[in-house]
Amino acid sequence: MIGYTGRVTGKVGQGLVGEVMVHVPERVGSEAFLAYLAVPGEPLPVGTTVVVVEYQPPRTVFVASTSV
Repeated sequence: MIGYTGRVTGKVGQGLVGEVMVHVPERVGSEAFLAYLAVPGEPLPVGTTVVVVEYQPPRTVFVASTSV
């Protein structure tokens, strides 16, 4: 899961549990995961492209924005 990319579908921010759709090549599609910020900072609004930095089974990821 680490390194996979996805898109925010529910705002991710400090103190918020967001949602992301992550592309999972092994399953040839995208799947929904609960998401937290990997690095404290600005919230990630809906539509932001993210990368998975940490994965906690079964459905939780920590993400960071792919934009600089």
